[in-house]
Amino acid sequence: GIQDDNLVYVINDLFLGGSETSSTTLYWGLLYMVVNPDIQEKVQKELDAVLGPSRLICYEDRRKLPYTNAVVHEIQRFSNIVFVGMPRMCVRDTTLLGFPVKKVQTCFQPLFFIQQKQWETPRQFNPGHFLDKEGNFIPREAFLPFSAGKWHRVCLGEHLARTELFIFFANLLRAFTFQLPEGVTKINTEPIFGGTLQPHPYSVCAIPR
Repeated sequence: GIQDDNLVYVINDLFLGGSETSSTTLYWGLLYMVVNPDIQEKVQKELDAVLGPSRLICYEDRRKLPYTNAVVHEIQRFSNIVFVGMPRMCVRDTTLLGFPVKKVQTCFQPLFFIQQKQWETPRQFNPGHFLDKEGNFIPREAFLPFSAGKWHRVCLGEHLARTELFIFFANLLRAFTFQLPEGVTKINTEPIFGGTLQPHPYSVCAIPR
């Protein structure tokens, strides 16, 4: 049966992988909307035009909301809260990019450095990274917020996280406009390094629309 210690580890994994990462990404998302009010306004206009003020938002709506979908993806790319991918163990001696890798050696993917080379404006918050010239959403191979690899080596909660982020973000922006409190003119957008990259604590006003 399941030992108590194992149960504690499993619960800890669920909280870390299923709640902290999603909430941290949303925390970054609201920060970016405050810093980029023009982008926030474009998302709200798209939501109003396509869904109206009261229709329930579901994950499938992302196909009709290309700009909103692009903004959610750009929040994940730019915040980059998990900057090192899941570990791999080499199953045989091999060579990778000219470097020898021994059997059973553990390898990590530096996702942050890989991604910086693949984007037009890597250090700028730019939803256009995920849009074509006609404004249609386009997936990008360099988008790796759930680690790299297939099936068993990516985040088990990828689909849940994608669904949560889109629905929560779209509902928040349809209901509120987010802005800095009166008298506050600057906000820190540099990350705090830890298990995940966290934003510095900040205050924000949620104005009902």
